[in-house]
Amino acid sequence: MSVRPTDPVPCRVTVCRDCCCGSTKVTGIDHAAQVARLREEVPVRVSACLDVCDQANVIVVQPSAAGRAAGGRPVWLGLVNDPDATEDIVAWATAGGPGVAPLPDILDLYAVSPRRRASPEPSSGGR
Repeated sequence: MSVRPTDPVPCRVTVCRDCCCGSTKVTGIDHAAQVARLREEVPVRVSACLDVCDQANVIVVQPSAAGRAAGGRPVWLGLVNDPDATEDIVAWATAGGPGVAPLPDILDLYAVSPRRRASPEPSSGGR
């Protein structure tokens, strides 16, 4: 990874690799190479299912501390099944990512919304 110990903490990337993402269900992509390429430039966390299976492969770009301070929020990207898209993510993340660098128009095409989990029903208090 090109981040030096004196560099500020960069944005981080979470890569879904579970039931659909990173599996043979998504053909034509070297899943291991995709993760390896991202790890060359930014910190990467591999996650179990992020529950957006219809958008496999899903990658979430988390803002750095500076990005969060500037109002940046995680950006969810789906259908990242092309090496060029991976390179676009690398370029954006190394430029600062959410809150620091504007989302490139090409990555806006991959933007997806995470599923909202239902809130638990209020307890009836045992009645």
